[in-house]
Amino acid sequence: MSGKHYKGPEVSCCIKYFIFGFNVIFWFLGIAFLGIGLWAWNEKGVLSNISSITDLGGFDPVWLFLVVGGVMFILGFAGCIGALRENTFLLKFFSVFLGIIFFLELTAGVLAFVFKDWIKDQLYFFINNNIRAYRDDIDLQNLIDFTQEYWQCCGAFGADDWNLNIYFNCTDSNASRERCGVPFSCCTKDPAEDVINTQCGYDARQKPEVDQQTVIYTKGCVPQFEKWLQDNLTIVAGIFIGIALLQIFGICLAQNLVSDIEAVRASW
Repeated sequence: MSGKHYKGPEVSCCIKYFIFGFNVIFWFLGIAFLGIGLWAWNEKGVLSNISSITDLGGFDPVWLFLVVGGVMFILGFAGCIGALRENTFLLKFFSVFLGIIFFLELTAGVLAFVFKDWIKDQLYFFINNNIRAYRDDIDLQNLIDFTQEYWQCCGAFGADDWNLNIYFNCTDSNASRERCGVPFSCCTKDPAEDVINTQCGYDARQKPEVDQQTVIYTKGCVPQFEKWLQDNLTIVAGIFIGIALLQIFGICLAQNLVSDIEAVRASW
């Protein structure tokens, strides 16, 4: 009897365990994001009263964690288990799902370039809608404060956009101490101050515009975001290209592994 054995098609261990290891990270990150989102909702009492999800007039940042975490969990699970168990259905699902995400990103990028003015109007509407709900949710409040501090802006197109908020508007019927003011995140920062003065925006919009510029940021967040995007266009484009190449690479690897598995099974 000959000692030689027929060597048929084999599944590439490098591709298999690379996909497995890469997706294990995504899987655990997805679980972490979902855990943070559910914990935040539990702290706000949303889990004990599901109907309160629709109560917030603005955007709830927790949705970012839940949506991103959910997508990462599904992709990580399909890629991880699909590679480990050599399950062609999960691997095909992984590559198709990743392809759909890539297509949606590409479509969003093209539409954002073609309909720039419409996007700007929607961004203006989105920010102002969240200005109205500023005091309704602590997570939204922190998100707006971070945005205004990071881009050194105030409101969507200017500080007067804070008239949309019931606590900051300048109407005579407003009895709030914050009347005709702005949140502290609109205030220009003094490097000598170690402690944030949360009352620095009080009565800021009652002053003449020239005096306002010494106390608060008068530029809106929409134009400041546009300026930031232009100044960092190369970095932003590089990040998006890197993500796109990573997605294409993942799709190719998954399809390659599916072909290997099907070839091995066909040789049995």
